[in-house]
Amino acid sequence: MLQAQNISYAHRNHAILQDIDVAVVPGELLVIVGPNGAGKSTLLSMLANEHEKSGQAILFKEKIFAAWEAKDLPQHKAKFSQSHNQDIPLLVKDVVMMGRYPYFKAAPAKTDILAAEGAMQQTDIAQLSARDYNSLSGGEKQRVHLARVLAQLDNNVQGKLVFLDEPLNNLDVLHQHRILHTIKNFTEKGNTAIMVLHDLNLAAQFADTVMLLKKGRVVAHGEPGVVFTKETISRVYNFPCIVCPNPVNKNPLIIFGSI
Repeated sequence: MLQAQNISYAHRNHAILQDIDVAVVPGELLVIVGPNGAGKSTLLSMLANEHEKSGQAILFKEKIFAAWEAKDLPQHKAKFSQSHNQDIPLLVKDVVMMGRYPYFKAAPAKTDILAAEGAMQQTDIAQLSARDYNSLSGGEKQRVHLARVLAQLDNNVQGKLVFLDEPLNNLDVLHQHRILHTIKNFTEKGNTAIMVLHDLNLAAQFADTVMLLKKGRVVAHGEPGVVFTKETISRVYNFPCIVCPNPVNKNPLIIFGSI
């Protein structure tokens, strides 16, 4: 689905990413974790082709991004960013419909309306569809933009890719899990997701693979049970922890604090 080798990035002679290899396949949910300043969001932006001057050849479906038609690419990949315009003078349903712009020119077709409605159902904002976007709380706005991204990738194209940078910000526990289950269902249909998270336990519960970064380098990469060890986490985060089996599933459960 996506392949990149020797990803490096520097800003004003300060190395932010150094020699990172990434390869994801259809059906995979890769979660990128690490302490503040590890380079997580920068790596996600690099993989999403948002740093044109990086000089890195990243292959998406075996083609470099420059080989894609600009009108076709949004039907295959989408990105959810950390920050969004907080002042949008539109109704919620119109903001979500922005995700369907790659599919119509003048007016949305019935398929576009159904895609937007389905995305609002998945993110639990259907009851807000006629509300003014600017009247919403931070968490509600977050779910509106998640719905917009989901609506963008709701099509008949196989093997879609979504990038998500901290999609759980401002969300309560219920909606954190609801969104993660939605993303997991998306990948189980043969699509791929690459996501940045801070919560290691949620990463352990939902990720197929985890990439742990520190100071722009990969410390560990693999299944959650391989990456999340007591020694590795304590060293990377410079804080003690205990790793024990999760009573609900086979994934590790991480408890931070004094040992």
